Amino acid sequence: MTAFDSFPIGRPAFVSDILDRAAHLRTSNEKLFAMEGNRDARAYVVYRDSLVVKQEAEGPRALLTIDEALKFGANPGTIFLGLRDGAPVFGMGMSAAAAEKLLARDDVGVTELRGMAMQGAVPVNQLSAIAMAKSLVSWHQRHGFCANCGARTGMSQGGWKRDCPSCKAEHFPRTDPVVIMLVTSGDKCLMGRQKQFAPGMWSCLAGFVEAAETIEDAVRREIFEESGIHCTDVTYYMTQPWPYPSSLMIGCTARATNETIVVDHSELEDARWFDRAEAMLMLKREHPDGMAGPHPFAIAHHLLGRWLQTESGS
Repeated sequence: MTAFDSFPIGRPAFVSDILDRAAHLRTSNEKLFAMEGNRDARAYVVYRDSLVVKQEAEGPRALLTIDEALKFGANPGTIFLGLRDGAPVFGMGMSAAAAEKLLARDDVGVTELRGMAMQGAVPVNQLSAIAMAKSLVSWHQRHGFCANCGARTGMSQGGWKRDCPSCKAEHFPRTDPVVIMLVTSGDKCLMGRQKQFAPGMWSCLAGFVEAAETIEDAVRREIFEESGIHCTDVTYYMTQPWPYPSSLMIGCTARATNETIVVDHSELEDARWFDRAEAMLMLKREHPDGMAGPHPFAIAHHLLGRWLQTESGS
């Protein structure tokens, strides 16, 4: 099975096998401490955009025992992610100094998560829990002080909250909504390129939802701002959690009412229309000019693939 086979249409990364979050256990420190000592307890250790894995003969193992995580240098504070088959699963972070010490070891890897997922090196049914760990670890690392009074905050409720001992403010992890959309006009679809994309790669346009804005308005605004295309008939497709650092990609489709593109070069390197035949070649990585669509790891691939299937009558 290839990495492409791992993500069939409608199943991008980070959406499979959500843990039982068991939120009722977060309020009991006694139960959480006991679960950390459970012999079946496991942890995902993340460092920035990378995952700490144990290198084994059959491949990298991301789900570590608590002892392994601590011996590798993970921070002692654990985040309770939930239960898998009754066993507790935690998320843990790591300092730069600890991560650097692992680089010389052959039995441990500190490997970029996105690349591992795209290559199929991590089981698909673990990616959702890993995304949860990554998002929460990143949030704690960036929100150590109270936004209200500036005092240092403390982790509570199993890592799903930070409390300020000074002004008593409560802080909760945030998720940023992002619209990502496939715009079509007849048998053509609109895709764009950003400077940081791999050579030849094109993808759907996307942007953050702004304050007091509907999803539909965000789709129309972002498409017009980036490409000069007006849209109508905005339709929701599906969502994908995106732990970079903690977004929710809201996949939509829309129909263009004009076709003249005016690219905002502060946002995009280029944008253009592709017909169905060319888009299919790009999705299959068979385009004669080396152009490629988004990887099936990402929701953009599924927006494009679903449109191609629908248009072809599949």
